[in-house]
Amino acid sequence: MNTLAAVAQILVAAAFASIPLLRHRFGGAAKAAAVAELRRQGVRPPVLEENGLRFDASGHEWWAPGSFAAAMLTAAALNLAGNPWGTTLTWVFSSIALLANIAILQSQLGAVKSVRAAFRRKGDAELLRVDVPAFLEAAEGAFPAWTRVLQNVRHTVVFAGSALALALVSL
Repeated sequence: MNTLAAVAQILVAAAFASIPLLRHRFGGAAKAAAVAELRRQGVRPPVLEENGLRFDASGHEWWAPGSFAAAMLTAAALNLAGNPWGTTLTWVFSSIALLANIAILQSQLGAVKSVRAAFRRKGDAELLRVDVPAFLEAAEGAFPAWTRVLQNVRHTVVFAGSALALALVSL
């Protein structure tokens, strides 16, 4: 059972790593599209850097999913080795992965609302003028058409893989 749990955890780790890798590859194009949209709206493009807004896989866009991937790989290695800490860490990391993925999904489904709220928190008058739906649509349009499919597969793998790992180490 621990071997199957480890396989599920490896898949969850890969799922967490997939989006930062995608952002690393296409983040520059997304930024260029977002900058073009800001210009179209009459907003200065440097407002992005001035407020720490990025489209690549830097900062928390990499370390958060990278940390989840590393945690899942650690638990998987311990499960493969038959170490009892594998079960304990599976309970901790898989539970956290499930909760984090709920937050990620909620953020993606409410992207316009959350970006507007983030812009309000920044308190920058220029950001408050941004037509957020058009801005996000421009940036998202720079990613490959299959990005939405990858996101859905990613969510499915994280939810199912984490739940399966939890169930398997409980047997």
